[in-house]
Amino acid sequence: MLNISDNKIKLPPLDRFATVKNLVNRPHYKILNRIIVVVSIIGVIALFLPWTQNISGSGSVTTLRPDQRPQSIQSVISGRLEKWYVQEGDFVKKGDTIVFISEIKEDYMDPNLVQNTKNQIDAKKQSLQSYGSKVSTLTDQIQAIEREKVLKLEQAQNKIKQSVLKIKSDSMDLVAVKTQLKIANTQYDRSVQLNKEGLKPLTDIEEKRLKLQEVEAKIITQENKYLTSKNEFINAKVEINRISAEYAEKVSKANSDKFTALSSQYDTDAQVNKLENQYANYSIRNGMYYIKASQNGYINRALQSGIGETIKEGTPIASIMPSKYDIAVETFVNPIDLPLLRKGEKVRVWFDGWPTIVFSGWPNMSYGTFGGEIVAIENFISDNGKYRVLISPDKNDDKWPSQLSIGAGAQTIALLNNVPVWFELWRSLNGFPPNYYNPTTKTTKEKK
Repeated sequence: MLNISDNKIKLPPLDRFATVKNLVNRPHYKILNRIIVVVSIIGVIALFLPWTQNISGSGSVTTLRPDQRPQSIQSVISGRLEKWYVQEGDFVKKGDTIVFISEIKEDYMDPNLVQNTKNQIDAKKQSLQSYGSKVSTLTDQIQAIEREKVLKLEQAQNKIKQSVLKIKSDSMDLVAVKTQLKIANTQYDRSVQLNKEGLKPLTDIEEKRLKLQEVEAKIITQENKYLTSKNEFINAKVEINRISAEYAEKVSKANSDKFTALSSQYDTDAQVNKLENQYANYSIRNGMYYIKASQNGYINRALQSGIGETIKEGTPIASIMPSKYDIAVETFVNPIDLPLLRKGEKVRVWFDGWPTIVFSGWPNMSYGTFGGEIVAIENFISDNGKYRVLISPDKNDDKWPSQLSIGAGAQTIALLNNVPVWFELWRSLNGFPPNYYNPTTKTTKEKK
């Protein structure tokens, strides 16, 4: 009660009471004082005991490899559930049928779709062979035309040579006839002169005149033959040009037909490849109606139920747990502790439901913990605000329990340096991370 009044109240001293005097002499108060002193001394001593710093985390049991973790069996194509071949809890081997689905897309409902596609491929292949034969025939035809062209040109060249030789022969004959004409004129003039002198008769003059006329007629004929030879030479040259143009046109037409056949052949080849692709897709799709197990394991749960349900591609149908797996633990640590963890560091692990006694600061006094080794540290924070760390069993420590199941809870402790208890209390009260700064080693370099 507060003494706020100005009136002073004087209390009598307690020493005058006998009960108060006897309180000091009671023995259990002395024992209590001794206990307090002993506990205080022990507490001070405990502050200097060694304490193992650690990073604690919580997580669950998982598998070391991604392909050994529980996974869902999905449908690659859309369809309708027709028949189940397994039930939950069954053990299946790789390739065993889980469920059968039927087709729901109208493009694939034809029961003879694969065979019809195969027949189309065969027909297109025969068409492709026909185009190939046509191309070969046209190639042979072009070669024959080229050979015939060479022969025709050689024949025309020979004709030109004959024309040249004939021109030379006719020109020589014309020169000879002109010489004969000159001689005939000379003989005729001489006969006329001798007849005037009375040395030659008139009949001789008439004979010379007749011979002169014959030579004049002959020279006209020879000139005509000479001009005809020239015309034949010109015609032979024209024939060469005509032959070249004619066979060039034939070769161009044959090449045009050949290229048309090649274009059709390539187009048919593309159609054959497309049909073969469709045939392979249809054949593979027929095998997808039976959804099979991807590996040995146990069917945990049927995610789709009933008969006649329609599912889309990629829809999970059932979940499977592999029968063989390498066990591991995934734990989550606070961001402040992440820089202290390294791959290969040793940790202690204990599992929910397993008899365990844990002293985090004195790991040697703990019971029921197992050794582990950090194999992976996630660099991106998880949804729970912590970082994921994957731990595998330590090969140099006791084996983990074989009774563990995937998904069971687990607790972890990563052991760090040994420090006094007072230091750990001071660090915890100030919120400092344990053993944050790594020791650095100094290296010396020789100076030249």
